[in-house]
Amino acid sequence: MTLRTLLLSPAPRRRAVWLAPLLLALGGCSALDGATQRLSNLGGLVTPYRMDILQGNVVVREQVQALQPGMTREQVQGILGTPLVASVFHANRWDYVFVFQRQGQAPQRRVVTVFFEGDRLQRVQADELPSEEEFVASLDTRRRADKPPVLEASEEQLKAFEAKAPAPRPAAPAPAPAAPAATSYPPLESR
Repeated sequence: MTLRTLLLSPAPRRRAVWLAPLLLALGGCSALDGATQRLSNLGGLVTPYRMDILQGNVVVREQVQALQPGMTREQVQGILGTPLVASVFHANRWDYVFVFQRQGQAPQRRVVTVFFEGDRLQRVQADELPSEEEFVASLDTRRRADKPPVLEASEEQLKAFEAKAPAPRPAAPAPAPAAPAATSYPPLESR
C-alpha cells in the first residue's frame, strides 16, 4: 500500500495513524535548525566568511554641496553619477541609493533624492551623509594600526641574500633558426 493511498483512504483512523507521525517529523525539522546552526560554527568559535556587499551609488557630503538649483540634468549626473532609480512614472525625480553590508558591522544605508522641474535642478533631499574622508575611514576598519613594514634591506641583509642565492647558470646557445618549409597550395578556382 502506498503513502498516497493511505492518506487518501476513506478510513479516518488510517489517515490519522499515518498523518500524525508525518506531521511530527516535519515539525522536528525546524527544531533542528538551531542545533545545526550551533554545530556549523562550533558554538560560536568559528564563524563563516560573509563577503562585503556594496550596492548603489556612493554619494558624499561634498558632492551634494556642489549641486546648485538650476543645474541641468547632465551637470547633476556629472557630479553624482548615473542614478540608481530613474522611473518613467517619476520623470522629475532621481534616486541615489547606497547600501553597504559588512560582517560584524551595522549595515549602512543612505538615500539622496534629486528633484527636477523640467530639465533644471529644483531641490535635493538627502540623509545625513559622511564626508569623503569619513567614508573612506569607515571602510578601513579591518586594518590594524601597526606601522607599515620597512621595504628597504640593509647592507647585511643584501650580502646574506647574495650568499644564499645559487650561482647563475651559463646561458645555453640559441638554436639556429629553422629554414622555412616550401609550401604549395592548390589553386582556389578551377579553370
